[in-house]
Amino acid sequence: QVQLVESGGGLVQPGGSLRLSCAASGFTFNQYVMRWYRQAPGKERELVASIGLSAHVASINYLDSVKGRFTISRDNTNNTVYLQMDSLKPEDTAKYYCRAFKGLESYWGQGIQVTVSS
Repeated sequence: QVQLVESGGGLVQPGGSLRLSCAASGFTFNQYVMRWYRQAPGKERELVASIGLSAHVASINYLDSVKGRFTISRDNTNNTVYLQMDSLKPEDTAKYYCRAFKGLESYWGQGIQVTVSS
């Protein structure tokens, strides 16, 4: 049974930090590209960050608005992908989802809320 379980969300003040984790099981993690998406109320889901199989710097990409503030990483030993979010802004408020995909196969987590507010 495939599972992607996000954790680490919550309420944080502007300028603060959070670290999201996505624990994967039920598939061969190191064969899948991992991505973080987010969706704010009334908006479309958007791709925040992506990391390839080997976590080489060339395989990492970010949404322009989070470059320099967010860092994606993966641990293929523990089947987990992370999103370190620093210098958070109110506009980062959204539900964050992790996704694993390989070719036509795609799995999603259930999402976790991140709220940036004073």
